[in-house]
Amino acid sequence: MPIDRPGLARFLRSRREALQPEDVGLPRGPRRRTGGLRREEVAALSHMSVDYYARLERQRGPQPSEQMVDAIAQGLHLSRAERDHLHLLAGHPAPARGSGTDHVGPGMLRVFDRLTDTPAEVVTELGETLRQNALGAALTGDALRHTGPARSIGYRWFTDPAARALHPPEDHAFYSRLYASGLRGVVTLRGPGSRAAHLADLLLAGNEEFRDLWEAHEVGLRPREVKRFLHPEVGLLELGCQVLLDPEVSHSLLVYTAVPGSESHDKLALLSVIAAPTA
Repeated sequence: MPIDRPGLARFLRSRREALQPEDVGLPRGPRRRTGGLRREEVAALSHMSVDYYARLERQRGPQPSEQMVDAIAQGLHLSRAERDHLHLLAGHPAPARGSGTDHVGPGMLRVFDRLTDTPAEVVTELGETLRQNALGAALTGDALRHTGPARSIGYRWFTDPAARALHPPEDHAFYSRLYASGLRGVVTLRGPGSRAAHLADLLLAGNEEFRDLWEAHEVGLRPREVKRFLHPEVGLLELGCQVLLDPEVSHSLLVYTAVPGSESHDKLALLSVIAAPTA
């Protein structure tokens, strides 16, 4: 499938010019003259060089890979239909539809971009973090660094001691039951050939605790209203977790909040100072 360079360039420009800085969580600034986003802003949002992105708008450069197209689609906050159109213009087939997509919908991204003063992340049904704000990373560590099966928090819980260090030891047994129960539910929903089934097979082969819990066939276990975190710098935090679900792709936006005036609220404020970028 050949790349449509003129069509790709026009579509990228139109989507960039239709976005405003506040649409993607960026400050407008007092001297902005550009009608939409600047090329350098789209490049930063898409995690690529300005030169690479600019060449696409100028009908130059190599054919972008599917991964690059996906990155641009997220940077421009495209809908799934627009993302599919972008793939076709770039000379690739449209990605398969289904729950396994990592493409976060523009509506959820708009909400997420505005959450700067409280920990937040977007996760898949397997607990794979797709987006994480600075305060979220300060609370639980950089979840975006993981690859392969370790992208799933449920998988890490049974294979990586660092995942358990985030919570008090007296809560560990409950989390083990919660993650095993949740994975069983997704396996039942998605079937034996799914990524969920693959994760279950890996854990069954390598973790005795998971095997015992899997044999219990516990389903439907729900998270507690208050999650307790052990942070190495601020200590114990008790946080509520609000969830916004995108049912079309089974993504959840998790927002952690503390009761105003509580000790945990003060610790979150301290954590925001720790998480703030230094000059």
